Amino acid sequence: MKAKSTDWLIFISICIIWGSSFILMKRGMFDHAGNSTLSAFQVAALRMLSAGVILLPIAIKNFSSIPVKRTGILILSGLIGSFFPAFLFCIAETKINSALAGTLNAVTPLFVIIIGGLLFHQKVAAQKIIGVVVGLIGSILLFLSHGYEELGYVEYALFVLLATILYGLNVNIVQRHLKDIPSVQIAAIGFSLLIPASVLVLYFTGYFNLSLSKNEYLISTFFSCLLGVMGTAFASIIFYMLVKRTSALFSSLVTYGIPFVAIGWGLLAGETVTLMQIACLAVILLGVYLANR
Repeated sequence: MKAKSTDWLIFISICIIWGSSFILMKRGMFDHAGNSTLSAFQVAALRMLSAGVILLPIAIKNFSSIPVKRTGILILSGLIGSFFPAFLFCIAETKINSALAGTLNAVTPLFVIIIGGLLFHQKVAAQKIIGVVVGLIGSILLFLSHGYEELGYVEYALFVLLATILYGLNVNIVQRHLKDIPSVQIAAIGFSLLIPASVLVLYFTGYFNLSLSKNEYLISTFFSCLLGVMGTAFASIIFYMLVKRTSALFSSLVTYGIPFVAIGWGLLAGETVTLMQIACLAVILLGVYLANR
């Protein structure tokens, strides 16, 4: 019973932290007046860099204990589970609001099932297929509910879906190949190995040439680093912990809570959230429920 309570405490904590990540991305790229500050690539790179730096001491201490043959898997997990999605979400949020990004993130469990069946040869029951179809229909309706007038707007929202596909792949990889490695080591080593790539992105996007002493850049950098330390480093550690304590599917169900936290922050930030969009979220979550019941 105590173990079950701990699992749910971890579950709720992840929902709150990751649900808050979408508004932090927005605050990293735009000030309260909506003026652009840092670019999407700079915010994502700062997120990855701060996560890697904060976990570097742990990585140095434990790197020698990781089998050499697992290093490639750790790097791959870091890339598809955090690095690439971080950039995809930030790029998407240059055009869509944080509440929509958080809502679309709810399809992650569906891709866990799809990828588990296609790439990891997991059995997929008919009920799961129905759930996947219902969830994807909800996603399509969510697109239509925003009345996109330009194709580019749809494309930016699709960046979020691509990120959720990568999340689904990573959940299966961690469950299959890294279950015997402590969660702290997975996150610490995975992110620390991405430090050079993050620095290179910041260098080539001109971050170090900005007037970083100016208030707007300081605030944006703070939010980006907070996103990295809490929304990436700490959250990833406890997420990997949850994956290993429970299952890939149960862990992916944090996407039930994430949209509502993201929508809450979006409303506080003055973003528009309609009843139709809430209804579409309900359809998506119904699909997730049917697929994982």
